[in-house]
Amino acid sequence: MKKVWIVFLMVSMMVSSIVTVATADAVMGQKIFKKKLRKKCGFSGVKFAKMHTQLEWETLWDEDEFQKETKIICPRLDLKTIEAESWEHLYDFMYKNAKDGTIPKC
Repeated sequence: MKKVWIVFLMVSMMVSSIVTVATADAVMGQKIFKKKLRKKCGFSGVKFAKMHTQLEWETLWDEDEFQKETKIICPRLDLKTIEAESWEHLYDFMYKNAKDGTIPKC
């Protein structure tokens, strides 16, 4: 019985840590937006994210058009200033806070 409890607790901890990591991406994306995009775009993450619905952001991401759309929305942004690993975080932020998503705090 003790072994069953130990396994149960380990699985519970793993599941809770996975949920924490999944929500951290959107938070990281918000931080990246504030640091790298806000001044170049001239508006907040709220306005940027609300330019599309979640389905539209997902389609742009799936078709590898997310960076191109970002450049269209923020023409003064130099895409080379955004690290490759940051794009997924930015996508998660935009998806979560799209027109039909939640309201970001930035």
